[in-house]
Order: sequence, then C-alpha cells, then structure tokens
Amino acid sequence: MTVYAIIGGTGLTQFDGLTIESELHIDTPYGAPSAPIIRGQFAGRTVLFLARHGHPHRIPPHQVNYRANLWALKHAGAEAIIAVNAVGGIHAEMPAGHFCVPEQIIDYSYGRDHSFFVGELEHVSHIDFSYPYDATLRAKLLAALQAHECSYSDFGVYGCTQGPRLETAAEIVRMQRDGCDIVGMTGMPEAALARELELPYACLALVVNPAAGKASGLITMADIERVLAAGMAQVQAALAQVLTG
Repeated sequence: MTVYAIIGGTGLTQFDGLTIESELHIDTPYGAPSAPIIRGQFAGRTVLFLARHGHPHRIPPHQVNYRANLWALKHAGAEAIIAVNAVGGIHAEMPAGHFCVPEQIIDYSYGRDHSFFVGELEHVSHIDFSYPYDATLRAKLLAALQAHECSYSDFGVYGCTQGPRLETAAEIVRMQRDGCDIVGMTGMPEAALARELELPYACLALVVNPAAGKASGLITMADIERVLAAGMAQVQAALAQVLTG
C-alpha cells in the first residue's frame, strides 16, 4: 500500500488515531526539519506525519525549512503527500469553514529556498509544473469531503504569500484579479519541492477567515481559532477516509 505522508499546518500538529511506532530524527543536507517525523499505523497502513510549523506550533511560514521537510519525508519512505493548509477565502463561495482542494497555485513568496537544484550541478534541471497537484490524490480528497457532507469546492487557485503578516485589502484585490480563490502562506515552495522529488502531492485547504477586505470587520485570531477547532475534526475524518480507502 502507498505510504502517505501528512503535513499538518496551523491547527493540525498531530494526527488522531495514529498508532505511533517511532519518532524519526532525520538529518538532511538542508538542515533540520520542522519536527521529528512521526511514523505509525492507521487502519493497517503505514503513515508518516510532520507538523509543518513544529510541535508546538512555533515556526512562522517564511522560516519553515521546506527543503529539509520534503527531503526528510522522502528519506523516511513517503510515496505521496497530503498537505493540510489553513487559508483565507477570496472567492465568494469559499467562506470560513469551507474546504477547498485547489487545482492551481500562484506564488507570491520570496526569499525562500525554492529548489533542490542549486550549487554545483552536473546539468540544469527543470520540472513540469503545469498542474502542481496530483489528480488522483485530489479525487480521493474530494470524495472524502463529499462522503462526510463537508462544504467544499472542487476547484481553486491558491495564492501563496510571504507572511507572517496577513495581506492588505488592496493585495487581495490584486490577487482576485490574478485569479486566486484562496490565500495562504505555506503552499510554496512545498508543492514544487514535492514535484522535484517525484512525490504526488495534493492540498486540503480549510478556509479559516475571509481574506482582507472580504468581511465587514477586522480579522481576529479568536475567530480563526473557532473555525480551526470545528474544522479540524472534519479534516481528520476526511484524511481517515483517504487512508482507509
């Protein structure tokens, strides 16, 4: 069976129901991963789990060591990756509490280590990134969301910003004009690095707040935390279905 790796974002620092076998402390050529990789069993399947922001949650989006995280997961035996992301909703049909399984991404981040192909290379390497998310994994996530009667969209463009600040209302207007439906801070370079490592990768995004300018009031952490508390139970249920399917 495929060995899935789950990368947990804000609100998901551990995976319920996983029978832990070991914590893998892996040294990589790119430094230390965000946290030890948890290796365990779920319904008879080997599963790897990594908390993107560390456990406890302490690493901001622009300081996550994405290369170390992806390299370590591959080294630990990952054969496919499901990334869980908390995002802001730009599209009118994607309010707080809604799920999106994006099909495209636009990268607005900067200053991050975006590739393994650096340094003294034998030859220049390019990856096809026309369709950044794996179609088979996307279909499994969508089927799981439908089975659990979650509010979700089967389309979406993820706009990845630098963080750690939230965006201005004008930036969201620009992103909407560019075609973005959701906005987050951790989608890149994670997706591209997975492609470089030839790991199928898909994103399960939970909308935790309206993007800047999309609601009458200001965005508060208290509001975000309320949505996370409710939404993470649905995230766990959807992931469990994918893993047992």
